[in-house]
Amino acid sequence: MWQAIADRSKRKPGRLGKLPAGLAAIEALSAPGRRLKGFARDIEPKVYGRVGNLEVRLARTWAEIKLAQRLRYQVFFEEMSAVPSRLAQFRRRDEDAYDALCDHLLVVDLDKTMPGRAGRPERPKVVGTYRILRQEIAEQGPGFYSAGEYDIAPLLKSKAATHRFMELGRSCVLAPYRSKRSVELLWHGLWTYVRENRIDVMIGCASFEGIDLEDHKMALSYLHHKALAPLEWRASARDPLGVSMNLMPMADIDQKAALKAMPPLIKAYLRLGAYFGDGAVIDRQFGTTDVLVIMPVAKIDPRYFDHYGAPAETKSRIAVDA
Repeated sequence: MWQAIADRSKRKPGRLGKLPAGLAAIEALSAPGRRLKGFARDIEPKVYGRVGNLEVRLARTWAEIKLAQRLRYQVFFEEMSAVPSRLAQFRRRDEDAYDALCDHLLVVDLDKTMPGRAGRPERPKVVGTYRILRQEIAEQGPGFYSAGEYDIAPLLKSKAATHRFMELGRSCVLAPYRSKRSVELLWHGLWTYVRENRIDVMIGCASFEGIDLEDHKMALSYLHHKALAPLEWRASARDPLGVSMNLMPMADIDQKAALKAMPPLIKAYLRLGAYFGDGAVIDRQFGTTDVLVIMPVAKIDPRYFDHYGAPAETKSRIAVDA
């Protein structure tokens, strides 16, 4: 979607004006001959936990990142309604330039992981993933991906002296593995990563499937009335991409129905204590309605610490050697 918007902005300069950081990054990183060598980082092998046959860890190699991309393609393009480019359809991978800059959290089925041949590394069965971009990496040039949809620059600037940000995205789990255990494994890994890297704020776009606002008006309105970020934490959807989430008065909302209509991930963020940005964005390529999640670690509901670990802890509670 974003490369298409960037292309349109070139043809009609007055329409969007200067590209926001997220779009400029994709344009720059996708340019012919552009090399990502300057952003290369050594990935320390880390296993964050294991429950039964499932393990949560960071991707160790580019080959493992490709497996995460294949999983994303299967979920976003084959199961959901995203429209692949010809290249994505040929490669059967959901990929963009940001993949080279991010850490990739994986849930792996150890029972279905294939051993390597002739000294080659094993081929893990990747069944869940999260893409993570730390602020210090983003600030080397590309910026955060979500800056293409939301004007997050004022928020980052206002908190620069006291808070470290981290962006989450591309979260998905293979259909047969969409159980409480798989989701909790991802959260154990993510929360351990947050503590390990001393992150203060998690941000990122989460999605409702479908682009018909009528289908989501109750849930979006609930988020607007009950979880809109206070001014000090607020970021707004970019013009002309943004659409209002205030589609119903609070008095007309059936709160139980609104919560039931939310995707599990958005509902989980809400229960953790997350804020949401002002306005939603229609992503026609992925066939989704996106909202901005803003989750200060200090605002996370403390009851979750009993299960996932307190902020001061440095190790996952389901670590192999826990």
